[in-house]
Amino acid sequence: MTSVTANPIVSAPPEGGPIVNAMTVDVEDYFHAQALGVDRTHWERQPRRVERNTHRILDLLEAAGVHGTFFTLAWVAERHRGLIRRIVAAGHELASHGCEHRRADCQTRDALRQDLARSRQILEEVGGVAVRGYRAPTFSIGAANPWAFDVLAEAGYAYSSSIYPVRHDTYGMPEAPRFAFRTAAGIDEYPLTTVRLWGRNLPCAGGGFFRLLPYAVSRAGLARVNARDRQPAIFYVHPWEIDPGQPRLPVPHWKARFRHYVNLGRTEGRLRRLLADHAWDRLDRVFPPAGRDPLT
Repeated sequence: MTSVTANPIVSAPPEGGPIVNAMTVDVEDYFHAQALGVDRTHWERQPRRVERNTHRILDLLEAAGVHGTFFTLAWVAERHRGLIRRIVAAGHELASHGCEHRRADCQTRDALRQDLARSRQILEEVGGVAVRGYRAPTFSIGAANPWAFDVLAEAGYAYSSSIYPVRHDTYGMPEAPRFAFRTAAGIDEYPLTTVRLWGRNLPCAGGGFFRLLPYAVSRAGLARVNARDRQPAIFYVHPWEIDPGQPRLPVPHWKARFRHYVNLGRTEGRLRRLLADHAWDRLDRVFPPAGRDPLT
């Protein structure tokens, strides 16, 4: 971990003070998900649902009085410019999810550098705001590619939220710090939230686990991180996760099929409850970079 970690970032308020968590949205369509395995050459043939679904999430956040960070594919931004402008106009943070949902650990340094530069350029041109944050598709920064932080720094990013410190068959770095830290490259990394139980890091940040497990499990896990660890939590959701009517694509592997489609009809109601049960804000305001003022 010495090539990844420099120093922990102190983000908790004084003892007894309220903790605000970071609400994040990974703006991609259902056919971008790695689990479905849709070839990129077939993306334009799929009916797009990301605009409608993201507008629905924006409506939920507006009703709850919550601002969040939208890690957005440049592929989506190029095709749905009005959506990006609404995200920015509503006061949310616009951040990068790459261009075409390519895993960071499946790219060379040069390819990742080009992906980071192009996605940032497109998002800033469409959104009209500076883009400082990045989330690697499928949390694909880990022990195999710590050099990605050097590339992020070279590309002008300030932070990443790309490491999930859990053991998983498609991503994860369980030995990574559970909470915010500054890398040797000077990039601030905000790992996805976990709960420490039975000597293991258990996922508690949204996604498939939020849909699979009873809502009370997620609520209790987030409360535990706030109360016992005195740390903000980072939660994420995809627009397609509130869309039970999305096309059912033929997915050969049962595990991938289950992960993608389980409990899609319950996500919106659970998200509405989550917004009411905890305090939330944009990631760049929950973790203002040291020495730099958070964007407003």
